[in-house]
Amino acid sequence: MFKYIVKRILLSILILFGVSIILYFLVRLMPVNYVENMYYSTHSQTESSEADLQRFLEAYGLGDNSFMGILGGYWNWLTSFLQGDMGTSFKYADKVENVIFRNMGISFGISFVALILQLLISIPLGIKSACNQYGKLDYTVTVLTMISMSFPTFFFASLVIRLFAVDLGWFDPALGIQSATLPKDASSWTRFWDMIWHLIMPMFVLVILSIGSLTRYTRTNTLEVLNADYIRTARAKGLSESKVIYKHVFRNTMIPLVTTLAGIIPGLFGGAMITETVFGIPGIGSIAYAALREGDIPFIMGYNMFIAILTILGIFLADIMYAVVDPRVKLGK
Repeated sequence: MFKYIVKRILLSILILFGVSIILYFLVRLMPVNYVENMYYSTHSQTESSEADLQRFLEAYGLGDNSFMGILGGYWNWLTSFLQGDMGTSFKYADKVENVIFRNMGISFGISFVALILQLLISIPLGIKSACNQYGKLDYTVTVLTMISMSFPTFFFASLVIRLFAVDLGWFDPALGIQSATLPKDASSWTRFWDMIWHLIMPMFVLVILSIGSLTRYTRTNTLEVLNADYIRTARAKGLSESKVIYKHVFRNTMIPLVTTLAGIIPGLFGGAMITETVFGIPGIGSIAYAALREGDIPFIMGYNMFIAILTILGIFLADIMYAVVDPRVKLGK
């Protein structure tokens, strides 16, 4: 067990090192960056010159875009990162880690509630669909899940806003997390429920667009378990169908689903970039999108490394959980 954990930690460090190098070179090779845009926004064409721009970029450590120059910039970033300093965001004029942790809470709340609803809907629906293979329920679930998987996020979110906010007026205004008409002296409880009311549509979009893939995955795993020999043996012993499903099929269906844990953690803390942007939610996803669009190099690096660390952590926990749910997996080997 100890050797396995040490191996996984060392491998994770190596992966993060490789990811950081690729990310830094890609970010530095972007056609524009925030510093360059800021220079042109404060200098007219007559005032600006290549020499002045070069000095401006050098002041921010971005003057040399040669291979060795980028490598030197990466080394400076890496040494600061290893000391716990992700740098200072050009756009938000604050430490990158402060911006991430300040805006992460609302993204986590939305994603966590959406995840719970997704699991409560997708897993029972997938198992029920597999148990009624080629029946009316199975065909209905298949069609609905394929539709949900086919919708682009921005398109479905726009439809939801048009229907529930514009046409029906139930969630008007649709953007933001607080009503403009809310009194300044409103209690914290009133503000809380007002925020929950504004977050219903974003969570609805996240759930509907997520249940399709998990339902299909659960259905496929359940069908494999239903065709296993030990399931036929359990039925031959005279066990009721409900016992077969919930005692044997359900528990063994959960084993492959553990792999989804690797994507759950970065999804919880990383924010839903498109959904937050469409609904005007000031979460970490929309903050990161704005920084990416404007070429905020320190924030792009810090945010993506934050997501990379969470992804590696998710994969590591998934490997550990395999040993918990499947006794055939031995961590010591």
